[in-house]
Amino acid sequence: MDTPQSLLLITVDCLRAGHLGFMGYHRPTTPFLDSLAANSLVLQDAIVAGNPTYYSFPAIMASRHPLALGRDVVGLAPDEPTMATAFNQSGYATAAFIGGNPYISARFGYDSGFETFRDFLREEDLQPDVAAGADGSLRTRFNRRLMDLSRAAGPLGQSVYHELYFRYCQWLHAPSGSSFDALRRFPAADVLVNQACDWLGGVAGRPFFLWLHFMDPHSPYYPGEEALRLLGAPSLGADRAMYLNSYWRRNELHARRLRRHRGEIITLYDAGIRWVDEQVSRLVSALERLQLWQNCVLAFTADHGEEFLEHGGRYHSPSKVTEELIRVPLLLRAPGGPKKRITVPFSFLDLAPTLLEGVGIQRPASFRGSSRWKELHNGQNWDGTAVVECVTSCSNPLNIENRLGRRVVAVRERRYKLVLDFQGGAESLFDLENDPGELRPLSPDEQKPVRRRLLERARCHLAESVDLRDADVRLRARIRDVQLQWSAPRSRWLKSESSNPAVLASGARF
Repeated sequence: MDTPQSLLLITVDCLRAGHLGFMGYHRPTTPFLDSLAANSLVLQDAIVAGNPTYYSFPAIMASRHPLALGRDVVGLAPDEPTMATAFNQSGYATAAFIGGNPYISARFGYDSGFETFRDFLREEDLQPDVAAGADGSLRTRFNRRLMDLSRAAGPLGQSVYHELYFRYCQWLHAPSGSSFDALRRFPAADVLVNQACDWLGGVAGRPFFLWLHFMDPHSPYYPGEEALRLLGAPSLGADRAMYLNSYWRRNELHARRLRRHRGEIITLYDAGIRWVDEQVSRLVSALERLQLWQNCVLAFTADHGEEFLEHGGRYHSPSKVTEELIRVPLLLRAPGGPKKRITVPFSFLDLAPTLLEGVGIQRPASFRGSSRWKELHNGQNWDGTAVVECVTSCSNPLNIENRLGRRVVAVRERRYKLVLDFQGGAESLFDLENDPGELRPLSPDEQKPVRRRLLERARCHLAESVDLRDADVRLRARIRDVQLQWSAPRSRWLKSESSNPAVLASGARF
């Protein structure tokens, strides 16, 4: 290869496969990406290694299963070889612009190998959640008293209480002239693209590895008026969007009642995707102006999908490995590369080795996946079995004790999928060809050879997770966690004490 090829990796949070035009969606969410897909490789059955973000990215960046270092380890270990470190050691310019997701921040090792790493986070974004309502105020005590009375009144009383409390919160927090920008929790895609374009202008002829992670489809769904207009959807306004997001978060409501607003919620979600597409188009235009696009490989994908009541849930529960959560889009565009659609299941354990071979860089020896670059280009098949794993109810891994639940493991082939839930001791086999919605698990007497084969694959995976564990890498990750545990409470104490008049008067220094 005469000139080293660059790599642009774009990952989008919560982007399910079925909501993009080139994946068959009926809405115009991705007109620019659709045009790219016509001249690219499209992997129609790309399967993440874990759900949600913190169980997906160890495979994307380091080609290892998320629980390979133990259930108590989240993120990348210090000095763990990654795709970024491979590029850095090969002399590439490296940069990452991460849209405010704390689980792929420097705290969890994702800055390793990047000369420029911006995650748009504040220190408080990286602290464990503190339970709401712990202030002991009169309003809080009054609310708790009402809650106790509603429980004593039975289901009807609780229903009335929850409805009244929801309406009260809407009144209390009603926006006064708020905009989508003011309500949005994460930086929009245009903010990241602006910084990426500035960085690309200073690359000065070096090959580069650039990673952008967009959060626009992530809840709460506040895409902006321009994104709604581009989608061709009616304007909802910030007030209506705030109401919809608040309603969608209500845990006490049955799916039947939530469904009344499902269409509007999906419109907000789709508009977030449309805005990502618009900004990817702008980024590619910048690469063309800088004469970098003609020698750039693009990988566009997601860390996991999103659920809209398909199985009674919302968002992306860490206890689930359903298709709407683990199947994501994957578009690979290489200069002069093939234009085809691949239907063989593609495990994200193989993504980093495949991309590194695609640009001619040697993969780290620690990578567990295999490169599929030659098979993709030559139209050859491979063993399309993907293993997905996560930990039940680990909704906030910033609290280390939340990481220690039981595993959920899925073994996914093209047609069949086996799900093992160690929390409830459940084993479910699905025929995705005849039941793509995973609504009717096969009976234990059906497809016994298939069940046996997938159970053996799950057994081998679990055994390898222990037998092949790198003790040194695990130890470095655990030491980091202990250091963070020690420093976080001290940091919060220093903040509170440094604002105490008595401490200030004493002249104490920290």
